Amino acid sequence: MEISSILIQHLGLVAGMFDLLGIDEVIDRILPKKRHHKLPHSVVVKAMILNGLGFTGQRLYLFPNFFRTIPVEHLLGEGICADDLNDDVVGRTLDAIFEYGPTEFFNEISFHVMKTFSMGTELIHTDTTNFSVYGKYETDAPDATDSIKITFGHAKDGRTDLKRFVLGMVVNSIGIPLFAKAYSGNESDKKSIIEMIRKTQAAIQIDPLSIWIADSAVYTEENIQLLGTETLWITRVPATVKEAASLLASELNMVPGSDPRYTFYSTEIVYGGVRQRAAVVWSQEKQDREDKTFAKKLQQIDSNAKKDLKRLSRMEFVCIPDAENAAKQWLAEHPHHRFREMAISTITGRLGGKRGRPKKDEPLKTRYKISATIDIDPEAVAKERIKLGRFVLASNKLDLEPEEMLAHYKKQHTVEKGFRFLKDKSFHVSEIYLKKEERIQSLAVIMVLNLLIYSFSEFKLRARLKETGMTIPNQIKKPTQRPTMRWVFEIFRGIIRTTVTDDGRIVGETNNLDDVQRLILSLMGAECEKYYLGNG
Repeated sequence: MEISSILIQHLGLVAGMFDLLGIDEVIDRILPKKRHHKLPHSVVVKAMILNGLGFTGQRLYLFPNFFRTIPVEHLLGEGICADDLNDDVVGRTLDAIFEYGPTEFFNEISFHVMKTFSMGTELIHTDTTNFSVYGKYETDAPDATDSIKITFGHAKDGRTDLKRFVLGMVVNSIGIPLFAKAYSGNESDKKSIIEMIRKTQAAIQIDPLSIWIADSAVYTEENIQLLGTETLWITRVPATVKEAASLLASELNMVPGSDPRYTFYSTEIVYGGVRQRAAVVWSQEKQDREDKTFAKKLQQIDSNAKKDLKRLSRMEFVCIPDAENAAKQWLAEHPHHRFREMAISTITGRLGGKRGRPKKDEPLKTRYKISATIDIDPEAVAKERIKLGRFVLASNKLDLEPEEMLAHYKKQHTVEKGFRFLKDKSFHVSEIYLKKEERIQSLAVIMVLNLLIYSFSEFKLRARLKETGMTIPNQIKKPTQRPTMRWVFEIFRGIIRTTVTDDGRIVGETNNLDDVQRLILSLMGAECEKYYLGNG
């Protein structure tokens, strides 16, 4: 008789969701196992998912250390051990993904999931972020491939000293990734967002009435023309666009919304040759934030204006019109100020810069100087304050009400939440260092596959809790039907599965599950239960 115990924690949930989604079947179809390889690529990808969602603080590619601490055979299959998951095996799978096409690889899985499970595409969100990497990554080397270029670009994390790559992602309204692609570190959002929209439309069957939500980078004349009228969209209009600048600077009859924190003004504009509904939105929160910034800005403007006025007062002019023009120019350069008092005085002096009292009948030169005091112009400040708290949204869906447009746009946080998940320190992908750009490109879609499984797990559990009317306790012991999956993983911390064998035959299995854990397993389904309950 032999007794063995394994610490399974939440990894059975992760493995169960991988199985439920049928990801292994898709991978085995598109990346078939070769004879001389012990492990199929589907098993290696599953191992990477377990590593990524293990939340151990270990980086995604440090596999052997991670797998020596978990029940590998139980989670990945009979006969598989930690030593099978070495750097060469993982690298080979990343190379195979690159050869197939990382974007195409993810698209196959995403298409299968969306076809199998109904999760809706009424609103679709797209955005990009970037990840810093360590290493030289000399992409101009003679043997460089057609992979992305790890290079310097806009550093959203402030690390201007590091090269980076861009990750673009499309998600539905509940955060399930539909499309993912890695781009070079200096890729323009204006181009990548349009490409992602087009490629997602080609890869997945999407309702033609779906509305695409994107940030202001998509709003260019060329992009608006490319999207036309068939692809419906909502975006924020850059304040630099003439139509938006005019609306922001105008006195508008803003209408209060149902939420007192917002007021709206709606009109139609034409941009890029496309008719659009434009909504000027005033936000109390944005107003409060910008009031503080504007007050500091005004102090600095006033300080700079006083310094410039001193320089002006030291200047000498050959005639009164020149002095008057200089005063007008000063006001034009300082639109927030006005002259409280301004006078032009005459000064005389000896020719050639001679000193001393001039002689009788000695010709003198006449010059003119400006003396002035200034105030901040309340009218100019009031005009500037009109813009505070405002922004402009636009959509080519002309029947959208402003409040509905804002509600849809605010859900853009769904894709931003996904990026925060990928950049979380416990997920630890922000310090990626791999030998080849091709492998980073493949790893990028594995990262998003982690997010897909995490988001789907959260969606499924919340849906099942709502269907059954059940609840589980949250972090402060109050009942909830909307737990985060991170909290559910925490609930499963410390789960141990004990197996009793006799002459190699399992004669009993036990576990230390409590009622909440058993409820969660029953809601998540048989694919998860099998990793915890087995035959016992």
